[in-house]
Amino acid sequence: MHGKKHSVAVVGLGSMGMGAARSCIRSGLETYGIDINSKALKVLSEAGARGVSSSGDEFSREVDSVLLLVVSAKQVRQVLFENALAEKVRPGTAIMVSATISAQDAIDINSHLAEKDLIMLDAPVSGGSAKANIGEMTVMAAGSDEAFTKLQPVLDAVAAKVYRVGSEIGMGATVKIIHQMLAGVHIAAGAEAMAMAAKANIPLDLIYEVVTNAAGNSWMFENRMKHVLDGDYTPQSMVDIFVKDLGLVTDTAQSLNFPLYLASTAYQMFTAASNAGHGMEDDSAVIKIFQGVELPKKKGD
Repeated sequence: MHGKKHSVAVVGLGSMGMGAARSCIRSGLETYGIDINSKALKVLSEAGARGVSSSGDEFSREVDSVLLLVVSAKQVRQVLFENALAEKVRPGTAIMVSATISAQDAIDINSHLAEKDLIMLDAPVSGGSAKANIGEMTVMAAGSDEAFTKLQPVLDAVAAKVYRVGSEIGMGATVKIIHQMLAGVHIAAGAEAMAMAAKANIPLDLIYEVVTNAAGNSWMFENRMKHVLDGDYTPQSMVDIFVKDLGLVTDTAQSLNFPLYLASTAYQMFTAASNAGHGMEDDSAVIKIFQGVELPKKKGD
């Protein structure tokens, strides 16, 4: 191994995956990109990727590790088992699964990977595209010492903070789901506050300024309500992703026989926004469920 650079294939070059892949390149890792979006492949290739592909067939035998930054458990299974990436990589390759999935899905995926002599790290991430771009994501990870050791170069490249939440696969997924409960509730609460301000004829830039300099602020309020001010719902993360994630929160709570007062309301709010046709817009578009208020329009519209 001496002298050979660690090589990693990043699968899923969306807003998080692209940033993570660029961070791997900057850290000097031999970085490959896999995505069905040819535009994303071109961007990563120009950023210095060693190779890009829609399938990974050309280089899957070369890589030491795989970082999966797709959206759902269904997509993880598609990549690994339907498109058979798990068959194409060498035995002993470390697979970092960073999608937001249920603990049960993490456990199932791990058992399929173990059959093929592959090592999984259950490693959801947070921090949004901004943190991904600068290699400062937060990772909440569970897995064996071997998984952590093999993926250390990748973790160093993409994360500012890595929390080891245990050795049991599924624990990382559960921590992320609890985190998403807060993220979703904070966006929904922020939207409700901004909509109420609009109804009361308080200038939204004023309320934004006050809240972001006072105790009611949250990271999500500051980040997402800026999109409302700009009238720009270009998705960084879509409404439908929170329909999925708060659905996972709800399922997890059901399996624990645990009540969720706020998260279940937030889940209905995002579902209402999706049902009204805003599923593919930025998750701040949950504010559009409120009737009888004038929201800012995008400049130039």
